[in-house]
Amino acid sequence: MLTQTFNTRAIKTQINGSKIAPVHPVSDQFGEIAGHVGLIATEFSYRKDEEIYGEDEPAEYVYQVVSGAVRSYKLLSDGRRQIGSFHLPGDVFGLESGPAHRLAAEAIIDTTVRLVKRSSLEKAAGTDVLVARKLWTMTAGELRHAEDHMLLLGRKTAMERVATFLLEMDRRLAVASMMALPMCRRDIGDYLGLTLETVSRALSQLHAQGILGFSGARQIVLRNRQRLHSLDA
Repeated sequence: MLTQTFNTRAIKTQINGSKIAPVHPVSDQFGEIAGHVGLIATEFSYRKDEEIYGEDEPAEYVYQVVSGAVRSYKLLSDGRRQIGSFHLPGDVFGLESGPAHRLAAEAIIDTTVRLVKRSSLEKAAGTDVLVARKLWTMTAGELRHAEDHMLLLGRKTAMERVATFLLEMDRRLAVASMMALPMCRRDIGDYLGLTLETVSRALSQLHAQGILGFSGARQIVLRNRQRLHSLDA
């Protein structure tokens, strides 16, 4: 059982402490690990825009999104914000290579996460090959995402970046061709290295071309994935 005192500045409401239960049948990586070593997780809830952990804070826990959405970001010296990742239900985050968090993390909307002690995961990995393999898979996935994001920011045009983002969200969020985005357009811009106006202009152009449609402020329907893929070349 987790017994450490948590940061009350960031964590407001403890939901429960329980053995890890499935979040999603495909993406519950914590559940797969817990089934072999019996790790215990604790769940906490965060309000919209509430910080989960700050940059350079000790990386004592590893997190998984149960519901809601989380953004990992860094504030630059001039005040600009660069979002590194969006974490959706089932996603694991906060798994660091060093002793401290390189980015801050906060809830995009009302969000529940589960967490386990990093030391417990590392200890389990040292004695169980399956756990070590799962942790390696998670780490490799984060590295692959970072490489893809670096390519997106360094080599793609504004329209290509927006197309790449929509295809990523389509893969991760779409239900019956509908994407209900938890993040706002400013978040999207800070993830893609674009201004709010550029993101809005690109979405309007895609709408005018019949590639996507809008159903509410953050609900998007992809009407022509083939053309969107052609923009992501």
